[in-house]
Amino acid sequence: MDMWQGKHFSITDPKDVRTVIYQINKTEKEFLDQSPKYTIQRLDYSEEIRGENTRKTFYVDNPSKDEDQLVILSFGKDRVVVNMALLEGNKISISKKPMPLKFDSIYNEEKVEYREFTYTPNLKRPICIIDPETAEEVTPSLYFDEQTNEVKGKCKLKPYKSYFAFEIRDKKDN
Repeated sequence: MDMWQGKHFSITDPKDVRTVIYQINKTEKEFLDQSPKYTIQRLDYSEEIRGENTRKTFYVDNPSKDEDQLVILSFGKDRVVVNMALLEGNKISISKKPMPLKFDSIYNEEKVEYREFTYTPNLKRPICIIDPETAEEVTPSLYFDEQTNEVKGKCKLKPYKSYFAFEIRDKKDN
C-alpha cells in the first residue's frame, strides 16, 4: 500500500466565492541559468458543501522541511482577493506584507489571442492564466520550440472575455 505524505488545511468559501491556492517553488540551482527563479503549482483540493458555504481542504503533496510559500486567490463577483501565506510545520500564517506578485487582467475584443510562456526543464511554469468566472486555469498546449531548444506553453484566450494572470518574481525583477 502506498503511503501518502504531505499536509492539508481547510478554508471555507462563502457563497459565490471560489478560492484556489498555489504553492511557490524556487527553481533548482541546476536549472536557474535557463529558467525563471520561481514556479507555481496549483494545490489539489476536495470540497464539502455546508449550507450556502463550501469547505475546501487543500493538499500540499511535497511540503518542504522549512516552510512553503502559498498564494491564495479568492475569486468573487468582479474582483480577486490576493493573499500570501506560509505553511510552517503544522501552522499556516497569512502574511501582512505580501511577496511581490505581478498580475494583470487580460481582455481582448479583436480575435482569439495566444499567450506564450516557457516551462522549466522539469515542466514547471512561472505564469498562470485563470478564468475568473470559474477559477479554473486556462490549460496551455505544450510544444517543443526547436529554435530555442525549450518546452513552451501556449494558451488560447477567447475574445470579449477577461482573464486573470499572475507570476512570481523577485522585488529586483519588477
